[in-house]
Amino acid sequence: MKTTLEEYLAFRTVVEAGSITAAADQLGQTTSGVSRTLRRLEQKLGITLLRRTTRKLELTDEGREFLSRTRSILDAVEAAEEQMALCSQQPAGRLRVNAAPSFMQHVIVPLIGEFRRHYPGITLELDTHDRYIDLLEQRTDIAIRFGELRDSTLHARLLGHTPLRLLASPDYLARHGEPQNVAELTQHTLCGFNRLDELNRWPLFDTAGQPLMITPDIAASSGATLQALALAGQGIVCLADYMTRSDREQGRLVPVLAAQTQHRYQVIHAVFYRNTALSLRITLFLDFLAERLDGRL
Repeated sequence: MKTTLEEYLAFRTVVEAGSITAAADQLGQTTSGVSRTLRRLEQKLGITLLRRTTRKLELTDEGREFLSRTRSILDAVEAAEEQMALCSQQPAGRLRVNAAPSFMQHVIVPLIGEFRRHYPGITLELDTHDRYIDLLEQRTDIAIRFGELRDSTLHARLLGHTPLRLLASPDYLARHGEPQNVAELTQHTLCGFNRLDELNRWPLFDTAGQPLMITPDIAASSGATLQALALAGQGIVCLADYMTRSDREQGRLVPVLAAQTQHRYQVIHAVFYRNTALSLRITLFLDFLAERLDGRL
């Protein structure tokens, strides 16, 4: 008896979702229905693909090998469908995008409505994380990354540059005074990142004339948390313009040491693996994004 694409899709979805129940939700099916489909696939193949315990599912060695082939088959089907959609100028398929929470909130999300009007056939999955992820491991098609790139196996597209500046709330400065030079920063609470040291290099020169690398008094894993700390009057931060524009315009955050701040820009890239099955969706999304970033960074 031949296997079917429906069975392949159920198997892949269960693995990626982590459970039969979660896969059933994604597929719009019942848990018992997905379970039956998996059993039927294993019976047809004559092998065990998944070990089921009370807590989790584990791939067998055979299951791991079959998963790789399953993904290749389903990717090929998606590519064929996309090619047919392209012929009718209706690109379709799933596109997974990863970005830092602040960039997703302030830059990407406001553009999603327009993108969906242009390309209603493209299904978007938006994932947020401040740390760098493994695109293959996380099944991500595009990741937005800040700073210099280190992974030479990825293709990259420059999206733009965003200015950096020191900021604090008027309340904090009223209580602690405004620093007049870099040396006086030691008398203040500095809020920075706890995982990405590169982001703790502020656009100032220290007393020795070297780029200033701070040691945070309060450290956080995300720019959004640092923004919240600054708004709460907890210290001085260094953040990108794209996420603080509204706060600056409304006076909730004000520049600190503006005259001494160097004109430094944080570079922003989109990174991805070259995949012919995804190339159209990736190109359309990045072209759309790049054309609309002017004035948002």
